[in-house]
Formats: sequence, structure tokens, C-alpha cells
Amino acid sequence: MTATATSWSDEPVAVGLVGAGPWARAMHARVLAAGPETRLTAVWARRHEAARETAAPYGAYAAAEFEELLDHCEAVAFAVPPAVQAELAPLAAKRGKALLLEKPLGPAVTAARRVADAIAEAGVVSQLVLTKRYHPTTRAFLDAARGLDISGARSHYLHGAFLGGEFATGWRLEHGALLDLGPHLLDLLDAAVGPITSIRGTGDPRRWIELTCEHANGAVSQASLSGAVQVPKALTRVELFGAQQPLSYDTTGIDHEECWPILRREFATAVRTGVPAELDAHRGLYLQTLLDQAVPA
Repeated sequence: MTATATSWSDEPVAVGLVGAGPWARAMHARVLAAGPETRLTAVWARRHEAARETAAPYGAYAAAEFEELLDHCEAVAFAVPPAVQAELAPLAAKRGKALLLEKPLGPAVTAARRVADAIAEAGVVSQLVLTKRYHPTTRAFLDAARGLDISGARSHYLHGAFLGGEFATGWRLEHGALLDLGPHLLDLLDAAVGPITSIRGTGDPRRWIELTCEHANGAVSQASLSGAVQVPKALTRVELFGAQQPLSYDTTGIDHEECWPILRREFATAVRTGVPAELDAHRGLYLQTLLDQAVPA
């Protein structure tokens, strides 16, 4: 049974949104307002006019200050650059708010640890928007990978968003594909192959970076990342090799719209039960330690 297969009988979780950029408008605001598990109650952004424009289609309140946003919600979703999330998420946790967090948690591991520590100290629920993990195809792939005798894996996550357009934002152009795409691919490799024990990177994260990962079971995996290559659409692929026939995962044909109801249901369930799912801030901090190791020398 999927997360959306049963009706929702609890009170919708009142969620405030931090951010009013392209991703906030395209995903967070729309998905959180769709319910029935959540309702979008408020939006705050550093540009108040942008917050008003994002909030208006859903009848949400446009907060003038971050603290004011916290007065209008029980959970906070973040759709802002990592440095801003790392600054504000601990403040929301201290106010007892559940957190729906973007990846990476912060711009560096020290900032990510502050976020994770604040969440642990406050005892609030957190969840990461690792989009692909909420798709049934991804979950079927990870289920199939369990128990396989895997010797090695190849993977890539490639797109051209950094070449121009509304997602060629400052932090992405500065830090490149490692921080933006790396959490997705490393999370998949870690979950499919086994815990990553060491990682090293070569190349330029702003153009193309190649990662070599060693896993606890002795397997070795490769990951290619770039946000600055001309491809028709984003390409994500993982191939597992070992004592059995290869097992492949490819996002080319999947509809990402199928992810959002599952993500929304699981976040609301975690808030209402007080029990975070697997993809929480602790997982985010773990992935950030891997990213830190992978920065080319």
C-alpha cells in the first residue's frame, strides 16, 4: 500500500514556507497547499513582494518577518539556499516546529551539524526533500537491491540547468553539482550498494566531478555529476553489478509528480506521530559528511 492509498483523517498540518523562488513556487507551495495532509498557511521570503505573490494563489498569509511566519504554522518547509536554511532552521526547531528540509542541510558540514544538533536538542521531526526517494520506482529498485551480492556500481546525474535559466542560482553556480546533485546520487548508492565508508572526488564541481566510493561490503561505486552539460532532460541512472544479472535504475521515464503526494503524506504522518522517517536531518548530516570528503583536493 502506498502512502496515498488511504484517506487522511487527522487535522492537516499547518505549514509555513520559507522562500519564494522558482522551486518554492513550482513545488513547495503547490504541493503543500494541495492537501489533504497539509495546508499552506504562510510564506516568508526576504523579498516581501515575492512572498505575497507565492502565497496569494493559495490564500496563505505573507509574513513580513521570519518570526512572524513561525507564529502562523506548526511546521516549516524550506526552499532557500543552503546557507539560509542553515541559519534559520535551528531557530524554527527551537520554536518547536517540525521541519521539511532541502538538501544539502547547509553549505558545509559544520553548518549541517548545527542544523542536525538543533533538531535533536529540540526533539522535533525533520524530513529531507530527496525527491527521487519518494517515487515508487525508486523504492522498488532499492527493495530489489537488498540482499544482492554487489561488486560494483556505476551511476550518473547530469543536467544543464547551470548553463542558464531560473535554476542557475548563485549558490549552485558557486558550489556546483557536488552540493546540488551529490546528495541525491550518494543517497541512492549508499542505500542500494551499502554504507559508504570512504569517498574521493576528482574534477571541477562547477563543470564535471567524478566520485569513487568504497562501501562497507567491499563494493566500489562510481558517480558522475554535472549540472553544466547540454542534455535533452535530466539524466539519472544507477547500475549495480555482481554475482547476478545487472540491476538498473533510470529516471528517464518516471513522472516526478508521483513523488509529491507520497512525500506530503509521509511528512504529515511523521508530524502527527512524532516519529521521523528514514530521510531525516540525521540522514542529511551523514550525506553532508560524505560530500565534505568528496571535495577535490
